[in-house]
Amino acid sequence: MSRRLASVSGLTWLTWLRRAAMAVATVSVLAVLAATVALRLEYNGDPAAAGGSRGHDAVWLGHAWVDGRRTAADLEGLRAHLAGTGVHDLYVHAGPLEHDGSLDPALYPGAARMIADMHRVLPGVRVQAWLGDTIAHGGEAGLHLSDPAVRDRIRASADRILDAGFQGVHLDLEPVPEGDSGYLQVLDSVHTLTAVRGVPLSVAVPQIDPLPGLHAVAYLPFSHPKWWSQSYFGQVARRCDQIAVMAYDTSMPASSLFGGYVAQQTALALEATPPGTDLLIGLPGYHTENMGHHGYAETVAAAIHGARVSLARHARDRQTFGLALYVDFHATESDWTAFREGWGT
Repeated sequence: MSRRLASVSGLTWLTWLRRAAMAVATVSVLAVLAATVALRLEYNGDPAAAGGSRGHDAVWLGHAWVDGRRTAADLEGLRAHLAGTGVHDLYVHAGPLEHDGSLDPALYPGAARMIADMHRVLPGVRVQAWLGDTIAHGGEAGLHLSDPAVRDRIRASADRILDAGFQGVHLDLEPVPEGDSGYLQVLDSVHTLTAVRGVPLSVAVPQIDPLPGLHAVAYLPFSHPKWWSQSYFGQVARRCDQIAVMAYDTSMPASSLFGGYVAQQTALALEATPPGTDLLIGLPGYHTENMGHHGYAETVAAAIHGARVSLARHARDRQTFGLALYVDFHATESDWTAFREGWGT
């Protein structure tokens, strides 16, 4: 009798496990389907209702512009690509910062001539210095923003890069964890400097939680911060003149889903960014293929459509809004055409 009861008990346990597994699988499938429908709905709409460029757009430019590798022909090519766009800011890579926050002047030997040439060929553009480095976390090497000496050296590096002729500082420090107070202190310090000198502080930032609290579990699959809360995003936006959302590397498998995700990110960012701060949505002008980025899905055209639909839906009269193309040395002619035709002047 006891053996029979044990057998029955074992069968019951296996049955429960099977049913539980089926329930989890069903819920997961339904969640995925719900998310898919939601993103497709975000993507639907009339982008024309948002109007066109407000003249607050930007492009990230590679280091070759400051180390002498770019030529007059390259600059003429850039002029042709920017014609018909609303690009006002050029984020020219002039770093990276050292892990102690300092910046080697040998990294940007051709800065003064490059800036003069750009102003001659592209009158009206603003040339900002793109400075970045890795943030130390999990025992890895990088910037320790909790260290006042590191923060002081970052400010000093920004001061020196402005002395070289740049007209703004664009900080791209990654990955910054949600709620990092050291990062906010860096922004306060550098923004005080740029305000005195009459130039903008711009920052490149991660995406906002697509689901509430998602940043809290982002370490599990990604091993590094991937999202911020909307509240922390707002704290950062209030400390700078421009905030550029890196709205790519989403793992989305279809253009409509990616565009819907960009639309959602745009809506969240619009809510959190004060009117006096330029909000820019980053466009993926590159075509790598890996688990985090599918080039066939994450297209410039889909991102522009999503951003415009969201802008039309939530803040069509906002003027402090733009799009930023990442990055010049990977962007194809098709990317530039999509940028110009999807969001031109």
